[in-house]
Amino acid sequence: MMYKNNNSITLLVGLLLLVCTQVVAQNFTKQDTLRGSITPERAWWDLTHYHLDIEVKPSEQTISGSNTIQYKVLSSHNETLQIDLQPPLQITKVVQNGTELEVTHDGNAHFIHLAEAQKIGELYSVKVFYEGKPKVAKRPPWDGGITWKEDANGLPFIASSCQGLGASIWWPCKDHMYDEVDSMKMSVTVPKNLMNVSNGRLVKVEERNATTKTYHWNVQNPINNYGVNINIGDYVHFGEEYKGENGILDMDYYVLRDNLAKAKVQFADAKRTMEAFEYWFGPYPFYEDSYKLVEAPYLGMEHQSSVTYGNGYKNGYRGSDLSKTGWGMKFDFIIVHESGHEWFANNITNIDIADMWIHESFTAYSENLFLDYFYGTAASAEYVIGTRRSIQNNTPIIGVYNVNKAGSGDMYYKGANMLHTIRQIIDNDRTWRTILRGLNKDFYHQTVTTAQIENYISEKSGIDLSSVFDQYLRATTIPILSYTIENNVLKYRWRNCVDHFDMKVNVLINGQATWLTPTTSWQTKTVNSEISSVEIDEDFYVKSEQNF
Repeated sequence: MMYKNNNSITLLVGLLLLVCTQVVAQNFTKQDTLRGSITPERAWWDLTHYHLDIEVKPSEQTISGSNTIQYKVLSSHNETLQIDLQPPLQITKVVQNGTELEVTHDGNAHFIHLAEAQKIGELYSVKVFYEGKPKVAKRPPWDGGITWKEDANGLPFIASSCQGLGASIWWPCKDHMYDEVDSMKMSVTVPKNLMNVSNGRLVKVEERNATTKTYHWNVQNPINNYGVNINIGDYVHFGEEYKGENGILDMDYYVLRDNLAKAKVQFADAKRTMEAFEYWFGPYPFYEDSYKLVEAPYLGMEHQSSVTYGNGYKNGYRGSDLSKTGWGMKFDFIIVHESGHEWFANNITNIDIADMWIHESFTAYSENLFLDYFYGTAASAEYVIGTRRSIQNNTPIIGVYNVNKAGSGDMYYKGANMLHTIRQIIDNDRTWRTILRGLNKDFYHQTVTTAQIENYISEKSGIDLSSVFDQYLRATTIPILSYTIENNVLKYRWRNCVDHFDMKVNVLINGQATWLTPTTSWQTKTVNSEISSVEIDEDFYVKSEQNF
């Protein structure tokens, strides 16, 4: 889909000069810029439809086929079109209206030189043929590619994963987050004894010959490139219907044959997750494409309407509680977390990977909202506070723009604790829930910037949260409430924070809850009796120190 907000693109272009000094300092390359920026060869055309038609050969670990890329012309200067594909895969030819086109190559970027005039407002398509052995995933899903494994019966068990690395690691596409394709068809040919599960709905299964079948999947909604996936194995299927806010949602499950009994028990968390998240975030964003949970040969990933699962049919994260509070064992981490991404990542998608916190902070936070829905607010607070043990505070959460560079892994649990803190600042759960649901309604199927999300939350809450976002997204220190006590007078200020930090905080003075609005300058508060104790509400991700 086209970058839905022209102001967002203007902002990104404006940031380019600012980013240049960062690019030099961190030794980014031309390839990083070609991958991570909206190049002139990308800007003039808007994706409308893909048809990815491939054959996967497990015995050779190869992929071959084509991607037909349909697009709408937005502007002039449209003689060259950039498509991305990473080696060792190779483009073999590109065709438009029966004419084979010239292609020049610059690393992972491939520039198609168009032979006919491209009229503004018109639709065109190019068919890109490719083949080869794609990069083998080293540590999926974090260092992805294609995973080639076997199940317990010696049958191929194959899956894609490519967040960050890019979808162009296994198929040719316009590999930038700003432009989501409006719809997509996937035709995947596999050995006859295997099944392919991809995004959207299964349209038909076609027998090509005595040894292969082709699975045709159709995606009706906009989809980001890394959300597209293939899953190939000896799958069996079961499913159920969920009566959700937008009607009946088909929930389909694909698991390895030997794991069917376990899956029928463990996957009960999928329906529970849908119930909790529709309450907090609004309707599931992809009713037309259904919801699928698909067993994969790695931990899991948020592929749109085709969420992958490899958590070993255990509660927690691989059987452990990341919060160390016990609450993390009340749910299957992968089902809850990766399904949460259907709202934050797949419905609301960052334009630039530097803003990946929009995906990961809200989704990490969704874990404790699941607990809140089923076990109460106290349980959810204990959980999110418990995850602070994972925060490193080494680099900022926001990354470098225009070079495909994400920020710190703190985008998960520091980001979640930032959102938990903002919930306390707003101090009205009805308003907070309205904001979360409003984000998914007002930015429905859109790509967004950090500024849009920050401004939305500030506007809808009626509170200027700009210093809060600056502190937790762009700085690495934990704010400290510094204070002194003189009889019945409390003197206090923020330190170890950004200069303009002015977040209000709830404190217990002599056991009595009191709101303070500190700044970086000293303030005083007088109470009716001698102050014997000052404690900060632990729901706020801050520290305190008493000066004597």
